[in-house]
Amino acid sequence: MSHKETLLKRIEQRTARLAIVGVGYVGLPLAVEFAREGFNVLAIDVDEKKVNALNRGQSYIDDIRSDDLRPLVEGGKLRASARYSDLADVDAISICVPTPLTKTKDPDMSYVIQSVESIAKVAHPGLLVVLESTTYPGTTEEILLPRLTEGGLVVGEDVFLAFSPERIDPGNQRYGVRNTPKVVGGITPACSEVTYALYSTAVEQVILVSSPTTAEMVKLLENTFRAVNIGLVNEMALMCDKLGIDVWEVIQAASSKPFGYMPFYPGPGLGGHCIPIDPLYLSWKLKTLNYTARFIELASEINTSMPIHVLGKVTEALNDEGKAVKGARIVVLGVAYKPDVSDVRESPALDIIELLRKKGAQVVYHDPFVPSVRLEEGSMASSEYNDALLRQADCVVIVTHHKAYDWQHVVQHSKLIVDTRHVTKGLAGSARVVSL
Repeated sequence: MSHKETLLKRIEQRTARLAIVGVGYVGLPLAVEFAREGFNVLAIDVDEKKVNALNRGQSYIDDIRSDDLRPLVEGGKLRASARYSDLADVDAISICVPTPLTKTKDPDMSYVIQSVESIAKVAHPGLLVVLESTTYPGTTEEILLPRLTEGGLVVGEDVFLAFSPERIDPGNQRYGVRNTPKVVGGITPACSEVTYALYSTAVEQVILVSSPTTAEMVKLLENTFRAVNIGLVNEMALMCDKLGIDVWEVIQAASSKPFGYMPFYPGPGLGGHCIPIDPLYLSWKLKTLNYTARFIELASEINTSMPIHVLGKVTEALNDEGKAVKGARIVVLGVAYKPDVSDVRESPALDIIELLRKKGAQVVYHDPFVPSVRLEEGSMASSEYNDALLRQADCVVIVTHHKAYDWQHVVQHSKLIVDTRHVTKGLAGSARVVSL
């Protein structure tokens, strides 16, 4: 029996031993879903705190409840380790490590390289390796393939390699690992076949594409589509502001068209690990081919400038009240990058806070999901939310529209509000509201 046939049989019988390398917002939900399907899953992470928490059955991400995680740990279906050597006995590995950008906006592939080099040391015939980390087109073939085969293993016969982009949307109550279609591209047809078989056990729909590079490009198209359209509507907001037009009214009216239009909404800037970052992988790759991804570059420029626009709106609003930004007490509501999560990666709220502080403002924040944040000059703790917090503020800046907030209460107890999310529209109260 070939290595492929053996692996397919183990997957079908749920006797294949699986491993997830990197168990954050992407890796942990995947590990849980496979464990629910009856597989024995090993979670590998260099963060000892995560390893210890998992082995206690304690979740550290919003989308996985400890009550759901604990039975899988106690039942022996899921365990965690910080040792890559423990991968020697597994049959399939999904790599879900971070792929950030450097300060010069170049891809930082160090986590991927470290992972695959560690895996290569224990690679054996019959092993499947799937990269899920978002990256530039060509990564799987250029970085993973040579390292996994340098010991003599033949791809498609001895070892199987594919790319399957993660599509996790933190905080999304409707779509998770199981009901979000999974795109898979293998190095060879055999690689695609075993990857399809594995993911089909935990995902309702698996979509095969012709190559890992195609699968890598699929992910970048998805997030570039969003980044460019958000950049467009953010620029529309800037233009409407100069023209004295309510951009929200424009969007609402445009949305009445039943074809040829899809609404996007302006905001204080992009956040999270995907939309602000992923398109720049593609832009970087094309620069190596002497091509400028103009839409991506322009959208990034507009989106990253939005915190400065918010600073301008706060400054102007305070000036209208006869106050300066310097010395003003400003309360920022919400610092997570999106509603109802605790994730602050790339959050525009952090930039807004830093900009205001550099102008001399006395800035505090409240976020029901984020007890503290790290800034350039140290950490800041979330203030207690109460009437006094709002009343004593010279300006309240709404950045993240968590469902936990009572916006009517905010309007009633504040003097001045800069609303970047259009959540106070139509609410009556004592506050003067300035929209984005």
